[in-house]
Amino acid sequence: MPAPRLRATPLPGIGVQYDLVTREHRHLSVVAHRDGGRTVNLYRADDPDACAQSLRLTESEADSLIDALKPSHHSASLLYTTDLGLVAERIEVAATSHWNGRLLGDTRMRTETGASVVAVLRRAEAIPSPAPDFRLAGGDTLIVIGTREGVDGAATILGRE
Repeated sequence: MPAPRLRATPLPGIGVQYDLVTREHRHLSVVAHRDGGRTVNLYRADDPDACAQSLRLTESEADSLIDALKPSHHSASLLYTTDLGLVAERIEVAATSHWNGRLLGDTRMRTETGASVVAVLRRAEAIPSPAPDFRLAGGDTLIVIGTREGVDGAATILGRE
């Protein structure tokens, strides 16, 4: 099963909304407000567009929840790019991907989508600014930055099996 994608959508004047659909097909979103607070929303199973529960957290409550979910996090916000119309996402290369064992440049991702791979996370290692001759491997997580459309296009390319 491929890793879930976290989709980020800028909310001008508010912050950023992050959406995730779980393996059980449940829609969950987190609105990261500009003041540091967070709103966690869980949508109805029978109508993924209808919010069933909403919980507003203060910045310190959100930090505590982040620590509980992922104790090794380093920063509550990796990038503040949404004001520039850019998004950054983590996209995993599946073991069954067409690109497993192939060169990053062969994807033609930047040429086709305008999105750039700014780093690759492999096991416990981070490889910043991988060159076109970087060989991808199943399990790699690519940090991709670009427009919403560009990052979605990159995910489509990388999802090819």
